[in-house]
This record gives sequence, structure tokens and C-alpha cells, in this order.
Amino acid sequence: MKQVLQSYRTGELRVADVPAPGVERGSLLVRTRVSLVSAGTERATVELAQKSLLGKARARPDLVKKVLERVARDGLIATGKAAFQKLDSPIPLGYSCAGVVLEVGDGVPGFSVGDRVACAGAKVANHAEINLVPHHLCARIPDGVADEDAAFVTLGAIALHGVRQASPTLGEVFGVIGLGLIGQLAAQLLRASGCLVLGVDLDPAKVALARSLGCEAALLRSDDLAAAVRGLTSGRGLDGVILAAATPSSDPVELAGELCRDRGRVVALGATGLTVPRRPYYDKELVLLQSRSYGPGRYDPAYEEGGVDYPAGYVRWTEGRNLEAFLAQVAAGRVRAQPLVSHRFPIERAQEAYGLLQGASAPEDSLVEQPSAPAGDGAAAPGPGRVRVPGEPLGILLTYPQGPIPARTVTVGSWRARKGVVRVGFIGAGNFAAGTLVPLFAQQDGVKLTAIASARGASARHLAERHQISCATTDAAAILEGDEVDAVVIATRHDKHAALAAQALRAGKHVFVEKPLALDEAGLRDVLAAQAGSGKQLFVGYNRRFAPMTLALKELFANRRGPLVLSLRVNAGELPATSWVHDPREGGGRLVGEGCHFVDLCAAIAGAPVTRVFAQGVLPSGGARADDNFVLDLRLGDGSIASLVYTAQGDPSAGKERVEVFGDGAWALLDEFRRLELRRGGKLRTERALAQDKGHKAGVAAFIDSITTGKAAVSPQDLAATSRATFAAAEALRGGDAVPIEVG
Repeated sequence: MKQVLQSYRTGELRVADVPAPGVERGSLLVRTRVSLVSAGTERATVELAQKSLLGKARARPDLVKKVLERVARDGLIATGKAAFQKLDSPIPLGYSCAGVVLEVGDGVPGFSVGDRVACAGAKVANHAEINLVPHHLCARIPDGVADEDAAFVTLGAIALHGVRQASPTLGEVFGVIGLGLIGQLAAQLLRASGCLVLGVDLDPAKVALARSLGCEAALLRSDDLAAAVRGLTSGRGLDGVILAAATPSSDPVELAGELCRDRGRVVALGATGLTVPRRPYYDKELVLLQSRSYGPGRYDPAYEEGGVDYPAGYVRWTEGRNLEAFLAQVAAGRVRAQPLVSHRFPIERAQEAYGLLQGASAPEDSLVEQPSAPAGDGAAAPGPGRVRVPGEPLGILLTYPQGPIPARTVTVGSWRARKGVVRVGFIGAGNFAAGTLVPLFAQQDGVKLTAIASARGASARHLAERHQISCATTDAAAILEGDEVDAVVIATRHDKHAALAAQALRAGKHVFVEKPLALDEAGLRDVLAAQAGSGKQLFVGYNRRFAPMTLALKELFANRRGPLVLSLRVNAGELPATSWVHDPREGGGRLVGEGCHFVDLCAAIAGAPVTRVFAQGVLPSGGARADDNFVLDLRLGDGSIASLVYTAQGDPSAGKERVEVFGDGAWALLDEFRRLELRRGGKLRTERALAQDKGHKAGVAAFIDSITTGKAAVSPQDLAATSRATFAAAEALRGGDAVPIEVG
């Protein structure tokens, strides 16, 4: 299918041929008829991508801070690699569209195949022929509302939430500063609420458009605004102001303070400067409010992705209900979106559409004609006379072909592979797969990358092109069941690992699964049974056991005569509270999801599996989670013991991982996989590395070697012991008690 993508590194924008997505639980598969290019928001996105690295750094100092923190923790080389990989990932553009439901996922109420729907959301309601959209970000289009009008739904919901924040009442007088798309919609919604509206902008064309759409007054910033406000309000001042301007300048918030009455309300809706002048805001005791996107539910994964609704009795207007409410206003004729359309392009010509945002001239056939003169009530005057919309581009629409359904698999390169070569397919194309696993497998001798799958297709297509992978797909079954794949690499979110691994093994494929192997005992048993029945190799991405410094450390204790004492410290850092890793159903929590790495490392150093675990965690409080901060005491099968301290509370500059090992009269210190100190008999040997090597490359090589030799790199029994140790520890943390748990 066709989709608009942009390189964040180079700024290049193109219409790519990517695999169409398939339906998933909780979502709708929507065939797009029309999507909206927002001249304000999307111009900012495109311009940021086109900046140099220095320009991007100046524009996003928050990201620069994160990069510097990671440099302190992981080193310059590892951080640079991760940063450039992130920059190289394609950005899907678009966040507002309308189309028809092709398929309804499990657990989705109230929608049917064939429904016309409007869709919202960055990364889901994209400029693409087919979109996979969570059902809370979809709203059924009322009869009588055109697809082109419904395509404004995201901007309409943003404007509506801003208006709700202002709490307008019948008869009040409001100002709207900034008459772009959102400002024009906000002005109409204020009028629908029974308010009089004064619109302000720098562009005469937008001022004229606002006047034609019903604003009682619409003026340029240079006009006598104070006089206009006195006339509209009998000298009282505006009851409130919506700031819908997109500018780093704080002039809009200063102007709002001048025009508001005593105890008026100011709502920051657009990306405007907010250096607030104290005197007018203090003297008038003005209220300054922020409006965050579409409304309650935005940025909450449980609502948007998990489908957990907020009860209407407690949260009347969620983002989903705001989408519906905006469309209802359009259906009632109180909001008119069609006059905001300035240009129209077919999806194939999306580059021309975005060129308008950079000042390119509009092709003649893209211009949309509008009625020539407003009637007294703001409606279009009848008659044949029509003129093109003047001024800057405003609402740019992309239209889509409605032919055969696009394919879910796209051929990129050749399928040919030499005899004896291991043909590898990937399921999952996220950051870790893109930045680490795919490049490492591509570098391996005797390996041919034949297929890669991702949920929405764009990332799979990008990696297929970059690493000469034969095809990109959104259909994991094509990889699991295809004859062109010998081994499957599973790099999805954690909840899918066990089921996909078991399915691949039963299909006769070797499996490399990124940690963890499973999230519960049932999933683990299913994988182990599938492996035993298939005779194929099963490998889990516990890479640290293969790191060169880990192997050197083990060599120090190779001929030991007794057990070891191990101490591991993991200064993991915080994850956002909304991260999917914290979800016990999807991520399993940090202990199962990441702590398994360090449990496995203890087993690898000792050369014996964990047989008993004792766990304590910081009791959850103030946003902390038990599995963010915990201590595990492990006993291993050879009598060795280990203490694992895992915390999210430390200073990142202190480094992340530190391992100490004592035994047989020797001592070893492994720090950040960049420094190793070994002591025996009073003699010190030190190894240093310029860049971290946590064993990813050696782990991939070990997996390929296990396929060619038939000898497992790590036994299934040892993999199972690591998983069971983390399950037991997680259960102890969830119970709130520190209890010893026997692990089989």
C-alpha cells in the first residue's frame, strides 16, 4: 500500500510501498478515503526533520539531555549508535483521516464492517491506504457528513477540548488568537456554545475566512483590538481567550492578558510562547489553562491501546467522546469544515502537498474553489461565482484509490540463497531489532535474511531495504509457515514471545527469541514442549553470558574447587509509568522483562542453574513499583550464592551494571562491560574496552552455530530455570512479603 514517510535523519519525504497491516485485538482495520494534512502541526514536524543535527539539537534540548545522560551511562560509541539508529527510522506522517472499516478486531464493541469512521492519532491515523487504529481513536461518521469533513476529526477534537477547558457559557464573548485550522474550528465551536467571537490573526485571508464563517468580528493583529473588544463587551473585556497561534513568541499570551476582563480565562491550545506578564495576569486574577490534545485518555496506553474506557459518570468527555461530539456538530451544521480546505491531492502526489508547506507554488489542479462571498449569516452566497482560496495553504486533503485491497507482503529483494545458508526471518522491527539484531544477523557468514514482519509495515519495509531482506510483511504467519525460512527471530513485545516461539518450533523452525522466553509457567511449558517435539534449536537473547569480558571472568574461576559468591548491581534507571513494560500482561514487569538477564548471568558465571530464590522489593509508594527496586538472593545448583540489587532510583551517571565475583582465593570486577579487573595471588590484571560489548554479536553467532552443529548453545533446562526463578521472585514481590520460594 502507499504511505507517506519521512526520514528524520535526512528530512527526505516519500510515498513508499509498504505492506498493509492486518487487524489486531482492540483495533479496527480502516481503508482510508481521505486524510488531512494540517498546515500548522505537520509543517513543524517536517521542518524539524529537515534541520541539521545541530538544528535538531537546538530545537529539542530535552532530547539532548537524555542523550547526554545515556553517554554518561553507556559511553559515547553505544549512545551514538543508538541515536543514529533512531534518527534513521522512518516517521509515518498524518494523524487525522476518514475511511471505511474493513475488519473489526476482537474485543471491539459498537463497530461493524462497512461502517464509515473518522480516525485520530499520530502513528495510527496516518497518510496510508490502510490504517490499524485502536477503537477508542475511531468514531462513526454520522449520515450526511462527507468524508472530507470527517477527516478534520482530530483537529476538531483538539479544538473542542480547548473550548471545554475554557468553560464557555451562553452569551459570553471570547477571543481566538490564531486563525489556522484549529483556531477556525475553535471559533465555530464557541459560536455553537452560544458565545460571540472575536478572531485575531496576522493573515488577511484567514481573517476574512473567519468572518465568513460567523465570527462577530475578525481583525488583524495590527488593528485596534481594544476598541473592538470594548464594542463587543460594553467595555467589560473578553470573558476568555483561546490561544491557537503557532509561534514561539509570547505576544499572544500578552495580548490575551490585555483583552480579558477581570477574572477571565485564557486557554493555551496552540504551541505558543508562554512567558506570562505578571502585572495584567495578577491585577485581573486571570486563569491560565493548558489544553492537552484531544482530551482525557490521550497518552494513556490503558485507554488508547488497552481499550479501557473511563466511566462517563466520572469523565464525561474522553478523547473518543470528543471525536464523536465534533462530528455531531458537523452533522448539525454548526461547524463547517469544507470552507477550510485549500488544496486537494491524490496520495501519489503527497510530496507536492508537503511542498506547499515549504513555500512551493500550488499546482493548478490542486486548488480548491470556495464560494466567492459570505451571506449576512456567514453562510456561502448562492450563485455560480467561485474563487480560489487566497493566502497560505490551510487544509490540504489527500485522497486514496479504492481498488483492490493492498497486499500484506511486499517483495523487496531476491529470495535466492546458497545451499547450506541459514535463512532467517524476523518477527518484530522495533528499536532493538532495528539497531542491534537485524544488523548483527546481516553481518553473519552463512546467513540470508529472507523476511521481516512488523505490525504496521513501515518499519519492516525500511529494514528490508536497508539490509537487503527479501520481503517485508505484516503477516507473521507468512514467516512462521513459509518454506523460505529456516530460523525465526522473535523481537516483539514480551506477551507474544511464548506463543510465537512455540508456533515457530512446531512449524519446524529454529527460534531465537529476545528475552524473556515467557511471562508465565503455562507459556514456558508450551514452548518447552514444542521444542522437545521439534528437535529444533531454541535460543533466548541472554547475551551477557557471551560477552568477551564475561568469558574472561569465567576463565579466572575455571578450575575452582568450591562455590562462588556473586554480587550484581543494576542501576537501571526509571521507565515512564505508562511504559508497556510495566503492564503485567504485556511486559511482565521489569523483573521478568529485564531482571532475567542478570539471573541468567549469575547462572552462566557459576555454571549452574538457579535452584532457590528469595526476593524483597521496595513497597510501592509515590509512583514507585516493587519490581523497579528489588533485591534477589539466589542459590545455584553448585552451592554458589548471588545477590542481585536492581534499582530505578540511582544517578544514571554512576553507570548501569557492575558485577563482583569472589571464590577460590580470587576476585573479579566487571564494570559496564568496558572494564574488567581480575585478582589472584596479589596480582592484578585489567582489561579495558573503548566500547561496550555485552555479547550480542557472540550470542547471534552462537545461535547460528547451534543450527549448523546441532548442539544447543544453552540447554532448554537452563533456559527454563532462569524463567522459573524470575516467576518465583515476581510472585514474592507481588505478595508484598519476602519469602523463600523453591524453584524446580
